[in-house]
Amino acid sequence: MSFQNKICEQIFNHLNIIYPKSNNTHLTNKIFSIFFEKKSPKQYVIQNRWDESDVALITYLDTFYNNDEKNIQTLEQVLNNYLQDNVSIIHLLPFFPYSSDDGFAVIDYLKIKKGLATWSDIKKLSLKYKIMADLVINHCSSQSEWFQQFLNNQLPGKNYFLDYKDKFDTSKIVRPRSHDLLQIFKTKKSEKFVWCTFSRDQVDLNFKNKDVLIEFLKIIKFYLDQGISILRLDAVAFLWKKLGTNCINLNETHEVIKLFRLLLDASSQKTFLITETNLPNKENLDYFGNGNEAQLIYNFSLPPLILYSMLYGNSTILRKWLMSMPPPMEGTTYFNFIASHDGIGIRPAEGLISEKNIKAILRRMKEFGGEVSYRKVENKNKPYEINIALIDALKGTIDNLDNFQIERFICAHAIMLSLEGIPAIYVHSFFGTENDYSGMQSTKQKRSINRKRYDLKDLRNKMNKKTINSTVLKQLNSLISIRKKQPAFHPNATQFTLNLGEKIFALWRQCQNRKQSIFVLCNITSQKQPVDLNEINLIFNKNWIDLISNKKIESKKISLKPYQTMWISNY
Repeated sequence: MSFQNKICEQIFNHLNIIYPKSNNTHLTNKIFSIFFEKKSPKQYVIQNRWDESDVALITYLDTFYNNDEKNIQTLEQVLNNYLQDNVSIIHLLPFFPYSSDDGFAVIDYLKIKKGLATWSDIKKLSLKYKIMADLVINHCSSQSEWFQQFLNNQLPGKNYFLDYKDKFDTSKIVRPRSHDLLQIFKTKKSEKFVWCTFSRDQVDLNFKNKDVLIEFLKIIKFYLDQGISILRLDAVAFLWKKLGTNCINLNETHEVIKLFRLLLDASSQKTFLITETNLPNKENLDYFGNGNEAQLIYNFSLPPLILYSMLYGNSTILRKWLMSMPPPMEGTTYFNFIASHDGIGIRPAEGLISEKNIKAILRRMKEFGGEVSYRKVENKNKPYEINIALIDALKGTIDNLDNFQIERFICAHAIMLSLEGIPAIYVHSFFGTENDYSGMQSTKQKRSINRKRYDLKDLRNKMNKKTINSTVLKQLNSLISIRKKQPAFHPNATQFTLNLGEKIFALWRQCQNRKQSIFVLCNITSQKQPVDLNEINLIFNKNWIDLISNKKIESKKISLKPYQTMWISNY
């Protein structure tokens, strides 16, 4: 069997699981032609396509603006002037024309919002960085052409959505929001109840219609042709709906992801899939599949666990969670982050942090100026995420305000930078941006508290002075510049979690050829902490050095300052 025929057979097999009652031969040929009409499929070799030098930046294209220049030009200035080649991946949050949710209600998937950039700009940026872009696949804007066709009973959009004549019980359906799932829309024919998982303006698409799948496969191919190499499948866990189930993580959803993975693997050796599945840990890990779904998955439990550890000065829950995490398979890894354009998720902490402690954290975050967003669970509101700038979330402990805000913030990032996986840093973490109350007031959206837009002149002013912002940037850049040179910090290097008591977070990393070992020691408290290096079996017939301070380790008994991190390496 030729490789081309083998790919066709695999496409056909996936389609038979997604659409079991259909003859999928024609659909198979159609999909094959979308991806391979001009370029033959390639044999994919499973291997790790990343290393210790990879760090991702998460940003909107218009986070920075400067007079009338395109936002991508301003972003390039910020990258060149402030990030010192310390990032290799850029996650450009949705840059399409949109109607709400800062880009996640897409009006047109093939256009770029005016003033941000052109597709040629994106392609040019991809020559220097790996570009991650969102495939907002679960829903589209109510202002999109497709939904307007639905309202007017016109093809093709009239069959692209989930609509019902009558309302039904939705209490068992897993929800990330608290509004009614079924929203009433007046169409040309009649009033209909339409499925809207995230908001009335974000209308869920019907993937039971094969034409919807085809539309998105064409969009994927277009993105690949524009230089996008990492596809982020936004809210993909909600993709497939089946009444009588909880409508999340269904088998058909996983099968669609497997189909995408097959097509991307055969198209290019440089493309990755990452799933945005903000779920409890076990469900999240399922999106690796058997190495045949996403190459990257978000470590969604990390942000709330790091927050808990830093507030309580207790590493126990974080340590136990890490010990339970399976090492990623060859060709896959974790995508680690502790802040993003969204809030700090509560759901991924379920079963890890007690309800009592979650309530205490929520109270403390409100005292630090944050907000809490809710979701609907069996017709009751339940906390979903904390909306706050990370620098403000770490301005004190659970009991006290103190002078260790920056140290605590840097320590949190040092932990993340030490873990197996690719680290991703939110743009406002790089610059230590505080809560943006004016932005939140103007949009009336809680998430805007952490989505500030900077006039480039204001950013320069902050960076040219000794401010909390410039200090954070300098220290994060320093940590990353050290980290990216250490083979033991390869995303797939060996990791063992060490137990040095609740006040110290500790790891051992070893590179794949076993030449370098790094012991990670983080004091997560506001007091000095003694550490006996005998407890980690540090062999003193080697020369050990703390990579961060660049000081040789002379004694087996050391002391860590409040929130100090040591990366103790044998070279």
